[in-house]
Amino acid sequence: MLINIILATLLVSLISLIGVLLIFKKENKRSFLRALISLAAGSLLAVAFLDLLPEAIEESQFDVRITLTVVLVSIIFFFLLERIVHWHHCHCEEHGKPSVENKKKLAVINLIGDGIHNFVDGALIASAFMLDFHAGLTVTVAVLLHEIPQEISDFGVLLYAGLSKAKAIVYNLLTALVAVMGALLFYGFGNNFAHIIPLVVAFAAGNFIYLATADLIPELHHEENPKKILIHSIWLIIGAALMYLVVQVVPHGH
Repeated sequence: MLINIILATLLVSLISLIGVLLIFKKENKRSFLRALISLAAGSLLAVAFLDLLPEAIEESQFDVRITLTVVLVSIIFFFLLERIVHWHHCHCEEHGKPSVENKKKLAVINLIGDGIHNFVDGALIASAFMLDFHAGLTVTVAVLLHEIPQEISDFGVLLYAGLSKAKAIVYNLLTALVAVMGALLFYGFGNNFAHIIPLVVAFAAGNFIYLATADLIPELHHEENPKKILIHSIWLIIGAALMYLVVQVVPHGH
């Protein structure tokens, strides 16, 4: 189990670099990024509703209302966390011109927020594997699909803040590796609280629902080209269908 957790978090950490490198080769970077965002949104929603929530409810010793309350608390928690971490973003320009001081703050805040996010991702991956190999695999795939557009966006923020491409890639990789730390810490302490693992998985489901509906899908609403809207909608459906197939094909094992 521990080997699976480490390999999964390392894969998620390293795959983000592939996304960053891919974006350099695309002429229409915004359209390519939104296609990835669509894919990630569909996959996160499918994993949350078709795998994590059923697993959490079936395996939990608690009443189903408690499990669903944890999902609600998770959504509120990540909303508040995002407000706290990113509230400075709106101050990056002064009188129509970028502020050098605030751009530096933006880089620091972005790295802190990304580190926290990746730490949580690692803990969620670990909790899923500790519940069930099937859940661990589907969560890893969903996180992976989400991390590519997320890391590309973070990379763009770091470049905007004045970092060189080399420094931005290194900082992106270092914050991505925080996921491994989160996974190991949860694995170390989570064994002492095995009975709450299903609730942690429910918390992960709330995280995925929030990411898809509050962060990813709103970004897609900025597109006005009807053809691209259709393409992005298709990618969202593909993301959901992909995770549905993973849920159906990969055998459950406790």
